[in-house]
Amino acid sequence: MAASVSRRGFLATGGGVALGALAATGAAPAGAAARGAAAAPVAASALPSSRRFDLTDSSDPLFREKPLRNATVMQSMAFDNVNRRIYTAQVIQGGIQLAEPAALNGAARDAAGDLCVTQLDFSGNQLGQMYLLGFGHGVSIGAEPSGGSAYLWAEVDPPASDSARGTRIARFPFVDRAVVTRSSPIEKHTPVAGAVNVTVSVDWAYKLLVTRYSLGGQWRISAYDLTAFKAGSYTPLATVNQPAVVADGRPFQGYTSFGRYLYLIEGSGYGSYDSTEANRGNTWITSVDLGTGSQVQREWTQAGYTLPVREPEGMGVQLTDPADLDSARLCFGFASRAAPNRLASIYYKDLLV
Repeated sequence: MAASVSRRGFLATGGGVALGALAATGAAPAGAAARGAAAAPVAASALPSSRRFDLTDSSDPLFREKPLRNATVMQSMAFDNVNRRIYTAQVIQGGIQLAEPAALNGAARDAAGDLCVTQLDFSGNQLGQMYLLGFGHGVSIGAEPSGGSAYLWAEVDPPASDSARGTRIARFPFVDRAVVTRSSPIEKHTPVAGAVNVTVSVDWAYKLLVTRYSLGGQWRISAYDLTAFKAGSYTPLATVNQPAVVADGRPFQGYTSFGRYLYLIEGSGYGSYDSTEANRGNTWITSVDLGTGSQVQREWTQAGYTLPVREPEGMGVQLTDPADLDSARLCFGFASRAAPNRLASIYYKDLLV
């Protein structure tokens, strides 16, 4: 029997959702979509000075093997450090019926870019969920605190010919039990004309927005002032090329930033590529100076090596005290166990230098 989702609490309107008092205004600010960042990398202009995480630091668990709303692999995470919430993204599992006339299987959800967002507390306990239809694969998401809740940032509008990878960036309020479609009245941004595989991360501590995208066959990362970006000003503070060593022969799994420094994670689950239980996997974390584009550190991590399957998934920065930048933790996730019983774990490093 196909699973269904209770309509109670859903604010459905025409297959989408009424986003209530926190609703975004709809399209991007006037003229924003027509403006794009320069195609070539640009030098840093106003990046903040900051400490960076030492990747040789040992890793500790924030929580281990917690279930998310759906039984698929966690793809990414974002922290609301003000309200002490974590948001995770995953492809919607098969057998669920939302705005469609019938339940869809998992392959159809993946191809369409349909995502489930789970809201967790800092201990990994579920507090709510939200569904995003026609958004992307969820490699990275962002959270921006707003009062007692948060606005989320995510990729959106994947082309029909692609494997559900976004071409624009969306901003919308988290509304528990809501279903949002790509045509819902949400804010959208096109910072780099012609870019594909567009994803987003928010550095709330330093009020930056970072986006990773492919342009002309080159992976690039651009950092923006968050306030200016929301207003439709797409002049990057810095644009760098992704280091060639990242995802060179293994899957790219996520990124985040903290001030001047970018962090990227790659690797695969046990039994794929060069990852085995015996060698404790192939998960690598790399840090990059956004001001120069140079690689600062690159370290292999054994964090969570006893997890079954252990596929690295997503990155984010947690502040245990939102008023203290020195309380920052560089967090990264793992999906464990085989389908249909996937579980999520988050580990962290907290040594700043």
